[in-house]
Amino acid sequence: MPTYEGLPRFWREFNDLSAEEQARFLNAVSLLMRLLRSGEAIPGLRLKGVTAHPGVFEITWGPDRRATFEYGAQVRPGHSHIIWRRVGTHDIFRDP
Repeated sequence: MPTYEGLPRFWREFNDLSAEEQARFLNAVSLLMRLLRSGEAIPGLRLKGVTAHPGVFEITWGPDRRATFEYGAQVRPGHSHIIWRRVGTHDIFRDP
């Protein structure tokens, strides 16, 4: 099972989301975890690299809702470790 952590800025932004937005984000996270475990394509999950920031990736989880992350050192051998960087609107790309 992949592991994760969030940067302090991520947690501040996450806490600023409405309960509905938090639920939608967590649903997208569960889809991402499924993708990382199985490698299978997940309909409805948009995942891509952030062009101007090598090593940073984004997921889209709603209309104008994005989150960015990077991969960190494995905590459990053989399992991806995600470091959540930002969450919110398209504005997060000013400093992803």
